[in-house]
Amino acid sequence: MLFPGSSKIALFIDGANLYATAKTLGFDIDYKRLLKEFQNRGTLLRAFYYTAIIEDQEYSSIRPLIDWLDYNGYTVVTKATKEFVDASGRRKVKGNMDIELAVDAMELAEHIDQMVLFSGDGDFRSLVEAMQRRGVRVTVVSTITSQPPMIADELRRQADIFTDLVELQAKIGRDPAERPVPREPRHHTPQFLQRSTVGARNNDDDFDD
Repeated sequence: MLFPGSSKIALFIDGANLYATAKTLGFDIDYKRLLKEFQNRGTLLRAFYYTAIIEDQEYSSIRPLIDWLDYNGYTVVTKATKEFVDASGRRKVKGNMDIELAVDAMELAEHIDQMVLFSGDGDFRSLVEAMQRRGVRVTVVSTITSQPPMIADELRRQADIFTDLVELQAKIGRDPAERPVPREPRHHTPQFLQRSTVGARNNDDDFDD
């Protein structure tokens, strides 16, 4: 499915998008297994993980995940975000890592044979096309098994290879019997509701990309 042996690979993980996709499919990502899976497919040069963090927040439920990834082979890229209230009065978080991911990918293009993008965001279609023009083969990982699909149709069409995340579940999913690795929270919890447990979140919160 992917080039064997000496192929130079880089992973680009849209953290919030991958978390939402795995949650939709009903399993948690084991990031140690994910890294090992792609190390077995070639020479893994980089594994980037992108996520936004609310600034001015004393405790962030994503911090344990970021720290774990940082010490276990991932290059973690974060950006502070700001909260705002939209026209309907709902609290939202503005946090988009598309530019950071695209810049890193373009800088690495001449050094890799394959790019594996974990995201279904249609905004990445132009990036995928640009990488392909530089001779990089692009695999996009998301899912079409959900309703609606988690991947934009234009991104799926542009990719050289589309891999449904559900096909990787047996290889990169976390065994429910194991102690969980901290994971990307879908929502951030207001300070007055925060608990010291990973994954505490407020279901009224929203991400606005």
